[in-house]
Amino acid sequence: MGIQVSPETIRAAARGENAAHEAIYRECSRAVYSLIRRLITNHATADDLLQDVFVEILRSIGTYTGEGAFGGWIRTIAVNKCLMHLRSPWHRNFFGLDADDDESATFVPVDPGPRPDAQLAVADLERALATLPPLTRSVVLLHDVEGYKHHEIARLMGRSTGFSKSQLARAHARLRKVLDPDVPETHRENLQCTPISNNC
Repeated sequence: MGIQVSPETIRAAARGENAAHEAIYRECSRAVYSLIRRLITNHATADDLLQDVFVEILRSIGTYTGEGAFGGWIRTIAVNKCLMHLRSPWHRNFFGLDADDDESATFVPVDPGPRPDAQLAVADLERALATLPPLTRSVVLLHDVEGYKHHEIARLMGRSTGFSKSQLARAHARLRKVLDPDVPETHRENLQCTPISNNC
């Protein structure tokens, strides 16, 4: 996550020193919020989750052993908080793409007109991602953007590795359909690279 916090600051935070808590928040909050917003589309909810994440970080920092990157430890907390929210009883739309969804889903393709710069391409991709169910979007972002492996995603979501793989494959197919509505289905099936990353 590009987070750089000195071991001395981490130890001071574990002792409860307020200055160290503030230093960790200043260094980490932007990266943590960016991660949360990838997984949670609602601004107010993302703001609340940011606070929840830092409460958990500062409450649990004494358990950080120094093994592995501090940023990775924080990322795990943030992802877990987001997935806990998505799994909560009041979040009714936490579902994935079933086999029939690809045929029955209704969505508006992205306008395939000229795109003069990369910013418009990113905006197109964000709109395409918004057509995915929350669970499926989470799988795509965790795998393609955050670099999680399928078995790690499965563990986080309490699902099987096969579930993670199938959600990713169906999500990529839908994203291609949204981003390139004029591409024939037979050609889409032959595309190997994802629209999110260069991993084939």
